[in-house]
Amino acid sequence: MTMNSPPRRFIPMSQFATDHPVLLIDSDAPLRELHNCLSERLNAVLKYLNLMACTSLPDYADNDINTVTNIARIMVQDVADVFGVIEQRGFDKPANS
Repeated sequence: MTMNSPPRRFIPMSQFATDHPVLLIDSDAPLRELHNCLSERLNAVLKYLNLMACTSLPDYADNDINTVTNIARIMVQDVADVFGVIEQRGFDKPANS
């Protein structure tokens, strides 16, 4: 017998630095607030990457490039996690509601 577990209100965000979830997404938050959260992060990372693309780093260190890419990865992962909650809520709604 398969039992469906009820949806969890607080969804853990992806993390690579911890063994246990630390940051959580409130899946019951208003859609506008979820959208504002991911919009802020996406716009910030796009501006950051644009700045980095226009910057000349003739004497960069290997760890500088790692830092830049890690910051972008974390921000884009946050966007993907929140977007996943928004998608799930959209797909869970009945078509004729």
